[in-house]
Amino acid sequence: MSYLNSKPLIEDLEHLASSADLTLDYPSRLADDLAAGELDVALIPSFEFLRQSDYKIVSDACVATHGAVMSVKLYTRTPWSEIRRLALDEGSRTSAALAQILLAERFGVHPELMPLPIGESAETSPADAVLMIGDRAMHPPQESFHDSWDLGEEWLRWTGLPFVFALWAARKDTQLDQVELALTQSRDRGVSRLPEIAQREADKLGLTEDVATRYLQENLYFQLGSAERSGLRLFQQLAIQNQFLTADTEIVFHNCRPSNSRSHHEHSHSDRPSADTQRQRTEIASR
Repeated sequence: MSYLNSKPLIEDLEHLASSADLTLDYPSRLADDLAAGELDVALIPSFEFLRQSDYKIVSDACVATHGAVMSVKLYTRTPWSEIRRLALDEGSRTSAALAQILLAERFGVHPELMPLPIGESAETSPADAVLMIGDRAMHPPQESFHDSWDLGEEWLRWTGLPFVFALWAARKDTQLDQVELALTQSRDRGVSRLPEIAQREADKLGLTEDVATRYLQENLYFQLGSAERSGLRLFQQLAIQNQFLTADTEIVFHNCRPSNSRSHHEHSHSDRPSADTQRQRTEIASR
């Protein structure tokens, strides 16, 4: 991805995976290119991964949050229950689904959808509510809105779980050889260099170095552990219940670092909901 939140996942990747061609683009475009077979592996929105039954997760490197994410914002000009038109950032798929799920589950709202083209501001949209993601969402809007959500914060408040925004995916029959190891090594280097990455990228985005550093260090998590997997499964179930997904497909982890007690030599794993997760889904759905 071309966003700041992905930079720690691709640190030195062009050298660590020297046999591969690296492409930077918006998340939604990467997902389209992976689906079209133009990419072998891509860092894609988690929602796009869940839509594809023939994908596997090929690294435990991810973009996740355990609360406020700062770069995914939903602004409304009306009370939440009165939203009738929702403008969605064209760079997003996961955040678009998450915003609609939260509005439907919490307020019974199913608004008409409108695009917010990449490059346009929230103020240009006539919609009642506007979703913005990525680097431009980190700048406060010029307009004074009625209310706003940080979607990472709202998800944690509502479910008690982390939220996974993006992950590395490939088709199940794709042989990536050393690229999978390179993805993990790149993430590890990136996480060890967060202040340096912030210093390098802040000015390009019109952010202060302090804001960029705090964003990378305090708002984001880059490892797909057991809590993140539970959050991903719950998001999948809610997306099915709200008819954004049609099937409860297996979430396949291939050569991912295990979480908690799993063996470090785990080759592949299919995640099915545990009894605790099933109970949690029932509690969330009944709210």
